[in-house]
Amino acid sequence: MKEGDEADAEVAKNQKKTTSRRDLAKNPRFEQVSPEVGELDEDAIDEGLRDDPDETLSMLADLVGATDEKLRALARRLAGRLFLDVARRGPVRPRGIGTLTEMPYRPDGGDLDIDASLEAIVEAGRGAIDVERLKVRGWVKPGTALCLLVDRSGSMGGKPLATAAVAAATVACRSPQDYSVLAFGKDVVVCKGQQTPKPSDLVVTDLLSLRGYGTTDLAGALHIAGDQLRRSNAGRKVVVVLSDCRSTVDGDPVAAAAGLDEVVVIAPESDDDEAQAFAARVGARITTVGGPSEVADAIGRVLDRT
Repeated sequence: MKEGDEADAEVAKNQKKTTSRRDLAKNPRFEQVSPEVGELDEDAIDEGLRDDPDETLSMLADLVGATDEKLRALARRLAGRLFLDVARRGPVRPRGIGTLTEMPYRPDGGDLDIDASLEAIVEAGRGAIDVERLKVRGWVKPGTALCLLVDRSGSMGGKPLATAAVAAATVACRSPQDYSVLAFGKDVVVCKGQQTPKPSDLVVTDLLSLRGYGTTDLAGALHIAGDQLRRSNAGRKVVVVLSDCRSTVDGDPVAAAAGLDEVVVIAPESDDDEAQAFAARVGARITTVGGPSEVADAIGRVLDRT
């Protein structure tokens, strides 16, 4: 099964696991946000974001799984845009440190490399120089490839689901041409492959359509993350693990991480003991988050080494 088909099948399966209005109404803001069946008041969402962004983002994540089909469609459309907006308010993509590199000649490419071009210059004499044989030295900024691993084991809804969606939006914003998103529990679902074109809002809404269950195969997820990043030619390749790192199946996550260029960890601030231990063993930078509104800054901290 192709990666896109795999994600679509998982989304379709999870859309059958919907949440009733009765359950959604347990959130005190729900009646304001959806006063009638099939309605979604965007002004009420905006007000909620100002008053309590984490609670509102969590509720919107749950609305994507609503039993009310019209409400679910409206929530998906809004969530795709809104979660990306939240991610963009975080740190901008780093410029990176440039490397002075020899490159084929082009007028704006840099300074002529006399040593590397000398043979072509001498052979030309007073005649025309073959510019295709000339070399310049210019600054090249290395690209960054990101692979986000989202832990979907156990219960995944509300705040954890919204946190995962903002994380996906953040990696899409930081490395739009070179990123992947994997959701893992017992199995791994490729929400977006490293070299697979997919609109970022669809990546977000597909992730929001997933529901958590089962055990946690962190080692298996890290192996697949490595497979994804090997498809990239970027100078820097980073696996971003959004998890408490509590692996519950056979496998060695530390050994799996050893085969990766770089790992960073984002853990829930109320449950980070095992994540801290895992990060220490593999030499990963780690930070914690209390809710979805903190994710973009958290990813910035660990990726930008601040």
